[in-house]
Amino acid sequence: MHEGGNGEGHRVESGVPQAGMDHAFLELERELTVFLRRARAKSGEMARAVHPDLESAAYGLLARLDETGPLRATDLAAYIGVGKATMSRQLRALEHLGLVAREPDPADGRAWLVHLTDEGRSRFRQVRDARRERYVRQMTGWDREEVAELARLLHHLNQTSEN
Repeated sequence: MHEGGNGEGHRVESGVPQAGMDHAFLELERELTVFLRRARAKSGEMARAVHPDLESAAYGLLARLDETGPLRATDLAAYIGVGKATMSRQLRALEHLGLVAREPDPADGRAWLVHLTDEGRSRFRQVRDARRERYVRQMTGWDREEVAELARLLHHLNQTSEN
């Protein structure tokens, strides 16, 4: 017998929750699945809007570099959650497209920093701004407090997902 968050005992057999026991988490899973499928499709569209040959997975790298400025490839890989080989391949592709460049790290001459080129920053921001305008239109009936709460909760989810 396991105790639920409200102190009530619930029997769990063979890993299957009793009716209603994890209803909130089942709803969360369903809604996140729909959200992530739609986000993947939109990510591909946004990546192609930045550059027709840009992989959808690389869009997040551009977003991170725009947010933070120059970073080491290892820091980008850790943030995105991919291996060094994958990161290296993605960065080579971005360099080939003229969207990012590398420069020696002044703090460690053996390391390199990756940064957006002027062209990369301009293309990325144009697409990002258009996406934000779509969010504003889509959420036109929402109160600012609801938007802020959603952002806070998603941030909290992302922070706890890093661990």
